[in-house]
Amino acid sequence: MSQPVFFAHANGFPSATYGKLFRALGADYAVDFLELHGHDPRFPVNDNWEQLVSELIFHLQQRAEPVWGVGHSLGGVLHYHAALRHPELYRGVVMLDSPLLTLADKLVIRAAKHFGFIDRITPAGRTIGRRERFADAGEARDYFAGKTLFSRFDPECLDDYVAHGLQASNEGLALRFDAQTEISIYRSVPHTSPGKPQQLQVPLAMVRGRNSRVVMAHHGRLLRRVPQGEYLSVPGGHMFPLERPQDTAELLRGLFKRWSQEPQPV
Repeated sequence: MSQPVFFAHANGFPSATYGKLFRALGADYAVDFLELHGHDPRFPVNDNWEQLVSELIFHLQQRAEPVWGVGHSLGGVLHYHAALRHPELYRGVVMLDSPLLTLADKLVIRAAKHFGFIDRITPAGRTIGRRERFADAGEARDYFAGKTLFSRFDPECLDDYVAHGLQASNEGLALRFDAQTEISIYRSVPHTSPGKPQQLQVPLAMVRGRNSRVVMAHHGRLLRRVPQGEYLSVPGGHMFPLERPQDTAELLRGLFKRWSQEPQPV
């Protein structure tokens, strides 16, 4: 029987963008996901992503068995917070270029919110006023291919982003992920946590892209406090799951297989 994986996407990237990664996990893993986090009016974006975590927990509670939680960027943090609140929903968590924040990180974020410079330390400032509409898929693909963030994407992942990250509009195609929701998610980045790393009751891996500017060395040091925590580094940048989807799938397979064989603490 296929083992259940529940994937949570990065901010602004609908889950179907990761289709090649999901396909690479093959028949051994049944991958499920929310198509768009933060778009359900029952769970509006609020500070510290509390409602986004509640949204994820709500969907996990509908499932018959615990999952391997895998999340990229935003998604990794959501799984980590959800696992702290409800460890019974998880077999383990993998954070793909998602940081565990130190006390210093949290203090800076809290100050940035209070004094109004949060847009300068998150991508929110770059999201405001970005291009949202395109004549057709070809124009959109050419546009994104020329952007630094997308420049190293696997070609199939870029195609999937164009196919699933855009939707029909009166003027051709428009971004599917609501821009204001994306900005709100960046502005409400957590400066609190529902628990401490040493309280996590399931295995946790933080996987950093070696060229990432999101996960840094000091974030990895916090993994020493997690009872079953490990810190890994792989080629690529912050977007490595979409740059190297096959390699990412193999890494996940290895983690899940090893964790399944390891005795769990009582």
